[in-house]
Amino acid sequence: MNKFFNPIPETLEELKVEYRQLAMAHHPDRGGDDETMKAINAEYDTLFLILKDIHKNKDGETYTARQASTETAEQFKALIDELMKMDDIIIEIIGCFVWVTGDTKPYRSKLKELKFQWHSKKIAWYLKPENYRRQSRRDYGFDEIRTMYGSNGQVNSRGTTKLDEAVNA
Repeated sequence: MNKFFNPIPETLEELKVEYRQLAMAHHPDRGGDDETMKAINAEYDTLFLILKDIHKNKDGETYTARQASTETAEQFKALIDELMKMDDIIIEIIGCFVWVTGDTKPYRSKLKELKFQWHSKKIAWYLKPENYRRQSRRDYGFDEIRTMYGSNGQVNSRGTTKLDEAVNA
């Protein structure tokens, strides 16, 4: 039985969103404890193996990828760990992409090292899956992408959302 990922996510993207939220709340560098983070990581590893090739398309339909992903659970956990070390950035998972905005200039070389690419029209860094193939030539805006694939909400590297910041201002 899963203690932290309950109910069990339907897709890999949903699992990643929940992992990022749990890591922001329970990471030892953010006031959490090692044992809780180890338990979260163990659950994530197990669910990752089950969900690694299950995704949702823009119409909300769940499907299993034709080509198996080469991504590992460790890669995503390490990515989130690195992003949490960056101050004043905003992390958003939209579908299978990870987007980073905010004050990214000081982290430009680190983001490149993490294989993020710069999107000059969206003024944001993005990381796409290794085997991702673009289906359309149309360039969608952030709001359209969020509507099609869903979004976890924009969370800054301190773990607060834009809504939290507006309420606390």
